[in-house]
Amino acid sequence: MQSSLFIRYATVLGLVSAQASAAPRIGELDVRPGQAGVPCFTVSEAEERRSGSPDFQAISVIDSAAKTPLWSMAMPKERSFAMTFLMCIPYAGRSPVLPQTPAAPLQTGRAYDVTIETRARPQAGAPHTYRARFCLAARQGARAQLRLLGTGNLDPKLPHACGD
Repeated sequence: MQSSLFIRYATVLGLVSAQASAAPRIGELDVRPGQAGVPCFTVSEAEERRSGSPDFQAISVIDSAAKTPLWSMAMPKERSFAMTFLMCIPYAGRSPVLPQTPAAPLQTGRAYDVTIETRARPQAGAPHTYRARFCLAARQGARAQLRLLGTGNLDPKLPHACGD
C-alpha cells in the first residue's frame, strides 16, 4: 500500500516537474545608455549567442513598484525585424509607422521593468519574452547614471528603487 502511494506521489511530482521545465524561459535583456543618456533596450549578447536574433513584436516599460505603464510600442502583425545585440530600441523612440503610447518621463531613484515580446520561434528553449529591471541614479552635475538591477526571470526581491 505504501509503495503504491509512493509511486503515485513520484508520478505526480514528475509530471509537475516536467510541466515546469517545459515553461518558456525568460530571456535576458540588455539596458544601456543611448543618445543623450536615454536608456535603450536590446537582447543581451549572451542571449543572441545562445538562441539567435529574435523577431521583435512589442516592448513595454512599467514603474516597478507601482506597476503603472510608462511607454509601449508594438509591431503590426504583418511586420517585424530581427533584434540583434548591436541594435538598441530607445525609450520613447518615435517611429511614425509603429503603434505606441506617449512616454512618461523617467525619474531618478525609481526602478523600471522593461519587457520585450518576440514572435514565436521553432527553436526549442528559445525565449519569447525578455526582461530587465533598471533605474536612473542621480549624479551631481551630470546626467543620471543608468543602473541595471536584474535581468531575465526577475527575482521579486530586487529593489524597486536605486540609491545614489
